[in-house]
Amino acid sequence: MTTQVQAVEQGNLFKRRAKSWRRVFLDVGMTALTVFSSIFAIFVLVLILYYVFTRGIERLNWQALTQLPPPPGDQVGGFGNAVLGTIIVVSIAIAITFPIGLFAAIYLSEFGQNSPTASFLRFIIKVLTGVPSIIAGVFAYGVLVLSTKTFSALSGGMALSVLTLPIIILSCEEALRLVPADTRAAAYALGASRVQTVFRVVLPAALPVILTGVTLAIARAAGETAPLIFTALFSFLWPSGLLKPVASLAVLIYNFALVPFENQQKIAWGGALALVILVLITTVSFRLIVSRRQETITI
Repeated sequence: MTTQVQAVEQGNLFKRRAKSWRRVFLDVGMTALTVFSSIFAIFVLVLILYYVFTRGIERLNWQALTQLPPPPGDQVGGFGNAVLGTIIVVSIAIAITFPIGLFAAIYLSEFGQNSPTASFLRFIIKVLTGVPSIIAGVFAYGVLVLSTKTFSALSGGMALSVLTLPIIILSCEEALRLVPADTRAAAYALGASRVQTVFRVVLPAALPVILTGVTLAIARAAGETAPLIFTALFSFLWPSGLLKPVASLAVLIYNFALVPFENQQKIAWGGALALVILVLITTVSFRLIVSRRQETITI
């Protein structure tokens, strides 16, 4: 009887050791796969940035940032109007979506939470994240361009707002959820109302993550081409109003990359590098704002 019990115990011990080794191998294997995938993604990203930099640095200078696009064959010119137009349409999009997205996130995180309305809104928002950008462009074309009978920067900003809205809502909601419940409880214990707690305690604490979400939305909007082709179109002139066609870096890159003229192809590479640098400057600026705010809070 004792021999049988010992045999059973030894068998169970062998099974436990085998399972333990399987877990170790699985953990090591998945970790190695994750590291390899990360290195491969970073390697591809570095290659793309290096290629854009080497091809675009030739035409990225002060002249390119202050002059209009050149005609075919003319070596003098730039894409200053496209840089300014990109800033205009992206600013319009963020000005529209940020307040709407922030208040929607506050409702979903702090007031609606698990209500049927909140669940329905989350479903709609997640559906919007998968909408192709060209659909947003066609929608803005049908609603704004046809009604105003003109392509315009305002229509382009409205089209980009459709694409950036779900990004801002989801990032703001996640930022609000990351604030510890103890922070809310401490505010309630001091006599603050729910609204005061949200706007004076929770929002300041979640601001760094919210700004990160805004940065992602700006990067998404700045790189879109299809919605702007249907709405803002393109212009070889400086922006003259929100209700007029306006140039953008994404559309300039698309247009000039397809032409057979070498000077305009070089302008397209310079515009691509300028777009990368513009997004990088925006990201770094927001990170500096966040880091300074965190230092202030810590002090």
